[in-house]
Amino acid sequence: MAKSAVRSRTVNVDGIRTHYLEAGEGPTVVFLHSGEFGGCAEISWEFNLDAFARHFRCIAPDWLGFGRTDKVFDFADGRTRSLEHMRRFLEIMDIREADFVGNSMGGSNLARIAAAQPVIFPIRSLVLCPGGGYAPATEARQKLLAYDGTPRAMRDLLDGMFFNKRKWVDNAAYIRRRQKYALIPGAWECASAPRLKLPNQKKGGQFGSPDNTPYENIEVPVLLVAGKYDELREKGYAPKLGKRMGATVKVYDKAGHCPHIEHAARFNREAIAFLKSVHRKLGVKRAG
Repeated sequence: MAKSAVRSRTVNVDGIRTHYLEAGEGPTVVFLHSGEFGGCAEISWEFNLDAFARHFRCIAPDWLGFGRTDKVFDFADGRTRSLEHMRRFLEIMDIREADFVGNSMGGSNLARIAAAQPVIFPIRSLVLCPGGGYAPATEARQKLLAYDGTPRAMRDLLDGMFFNKRKWVDNAAYIRRRQKYALIPGAWECASAPRLKLPNQKKGGQFGSPDNTPYENIEVPVLLVAGKYDELREKGYAPKLGKRMGATVKVYDKAGHCPHIEHAARFNREAIAFLKSVHRKLGVKRAG
């Protein structure tokens, strides 16, 4: 990521120091990152922001408890607290309408928000890479959940996310980069908290439970980008989910759970073209 193009900033959101990346000018596009151990804006979007910033104003915040945002978790209702924090971030940043790009947790949160009433984020369109749908408790998922802070466990985590093992899994430098964010004080605890359950609890939990989201309610344009070999979703899920969303669907060969990373150039080109098409149809001006 070119440091000259992407700026690292913080803002106070109701007492929470909130970190975000900012780049470019034009209509606002908000990028919401994934939720694995070490997930953050700098990791999720390092191969995308420069390209998007040539056309749009890009804002990529760290979720509550992730990246360089303060480490806070609400055990009473963690998801509601996290979404409210992000809603307030958008409000404080005076983002009244935006296109949203989300990966994994970020994408799934966006899909569910867009399907709900009322819609709490100012969504103009969605790019999900991926997002939404049933999340089975697969072997790859267990690799993500078993992260214990060691480089070996980070390698196993990445093995469950990427198709190209040589480039993204058997890569000591990339593992070290991921470790840097996964081991920020408080990051492991915040990422672990949503996955906790009673020792005698056999069923339920965050993954493997039915997804009852009414995706048919989504009214904004959607681009759904999936990896053909995504081990964190059911095989062949994307066309069925996309039909429910009324989405344009792209399935990338030789890609796992992060097609926007494994095929960044193609993703950037197709997602930017999709957003520009949405803007033309809606009459969105470059001044944003």
